Amino acid sequence: MKKNIRVILVIVTFILLTGCSKGITSKTKVPDNAGNAKPKVDMSKPKVDNSKGDVATAKIGDYYPFEKSLKYMYVGEGNEYATYSVFVDYLRGNRQQIRIDNGGSELVKVLENKDGELRLIFSKGEIYYREDFTSQINNKPEILLKEPLTKGNSWTLKDGSKRSITNVKVAIKTPLASYECIEVTTVRKDSTDKDYYAANIGLVKTLFTSNGDVSSSLSKMEKKVPFVQMVKFYYPNGNDSMNYITEKKLSFDTNDITRKIFEKKFKEVPNENVGRLISPNTTIKSLYLNKDNIVYVDFSKEFTQEMNAGSGYESQILQCITNTLGDYYMVKKVYITVEGKPYSSGHILKNKGEAFIVDYKNTK
Repeated sequence: MKKNIRVILVIVTFILLTGCSKGITSKTKVPDNAGNAKPKVDMSKPKVDNSKGDVATAKIGDYYPFEKSLKYMYVGEGNEYATYSVFVDYLRGNRQQIRIDNGGSELVKVLENKDGELRLIFSKGEIYYREDFTSQINNKPEILLKEPLTKGNSWTLKDGSKRSITNVKVAIKTPLASYECIEVTTVRKDSTDKDYYAANIGLVKTLFTSNGDVSSSLSKMEKKVPFVQMVKFYYPNGNDSMNYITEKKLSFDTNDITRKIFEKKFKEVPNENVGRLISPNTTIKSLYLNKDNIVYVDFSKEFTQEMNAGSGYESQILQCITNTLGDYYMVKKVYITVEGKPYSSGHILKNKGEAFIVDYKNTK
């Protein structure tokens, strides 16, 4: 799934509120998150209010509301990757991070509702891990929708393309329901995009035209639905010196913290043949993927104080943690610290900046 997706992302870029943003400054540390599963609530027949009498007085939030724990599902025509789902990863004030999964790739976007504009401030593909990008800085965001919400309102994108509101009362029928929508048209050099926004719902349909049509239409909405991942965890066996893999289901609700979930899972022992990775009193103080493509994880002092392991088993524990985090974030190095200092114990001493290396030898 994670391979051969370059072509997929080109298609997704046009279909899903497109635009790869420039002028973005990445911060060295980005907060993380994760969560617990919530019961599903089917919204197959949502209450739709299209009674915005004067659309010109409506606000961005009326046609693109930010809400927690929502899942949107779209069915596509014209391309196999036009069918996709959207999860709300984070909601921080006037910014919302969404995760778009079309079955072949996962794309993360950060949207901002500011100064009468719906802005795309961050877009990145092949993100298969949970990370909070809502603090990204973009001085030249792409404007997706702009007040006043009146026919004829237009603006120019960075690439010179023209985007405009071409209608405010378009009847759009989707597999979920029928809506009266605002139509936003983007005219590019070789293609035309049309996005349709419904009051109190958001984006209900996209149409990409270039030597044929590719469309995506809203088919289902659900509340309190977590984003679920199956994650490989590595556990040590001190008797045969082998590290064993077990898959665990991680559930992420909006704004959940990844390090808290990993902390809980690290303390669990899947069976009697392996040991836990950290003691019950150990906490993960920070966990993030840095811009140098290294995962940084900082444990509390109990990690080494309560480990109670010989040098060989200690090495296994550290390798299992490294493999688990390296595999999840798709990197080769993990920098482990304790209370902010390089890893140090009676058996193993790391220099400042010296990371542990992912190594799948001796793994079952």
